[in-house]
Amino acid sequence: MAWTLAAPCRFEQEIRKSRFVATASPVSDSAEALAYVQAQSGDDARHHCWAYRIGQEYRSADADEPAGTAGRPILAAIDGQGLDRVVVVVARWFGGIKLGAGGLIRAYGGSAAECLRLAERVEIIEYSRLRLRIDFDALGTLHAGLQQFDARKCAERFDADGAELDIEIAADQSEHFWRHLLDATRGAIQRIE
Repeated sequence: MAWTLAAPCRFEQEIRKSRFVATASPVSDSAEALAYVQAQSGDDARHHCWAYRIGQEYRSADADEPAGTAGRPILAAIDGQGLDRVVVVVARWFGGIKLGAGGLIRAYGGSAAECLRLAERVEIIEYSRLRLRIDFDALGTLHAGLQQFDARKCAERFDADGAELDIEIAADQSEHFWRHLLDATRGAIQRIE
């Protein structure tokens, strides 16, 4: 089971006079993640360190902090919380007291982890698309099946012989839904590949 954030979130803390503000958001691809990083980097903070994970793809940046003290700890926070399709940006306003490498790792990783810990999460559900051809007299059965399996009709086209529909359904229910429709319509349905 994979999880992402339900909505963007924010967490702020002060560590030895430096202010750390962590912001996080769900994202669907790397372009969206990088756009979020850019949008969060518009304030006057000295550093905007970030990381994202989208499936097996990930990136991080230390943003002029010593190598390995910011981006990697932020990524470790994402992975430690078991999240996917997430980007986190931690902005730092320097307070005049150096934190050292260990202090920076704890501050950046800790700010990211706390932001993510407080955020509302949602399960990531993979969807499949089915294109179906069905006789007119079986349309009622199909619509009942859509409701029963929590599937969604994306498109519907009619002609003289029946209808062609594009259906979106949770991937783990797709085959069960198809077999149900075959039985319920007594074969008055076709799957178009």
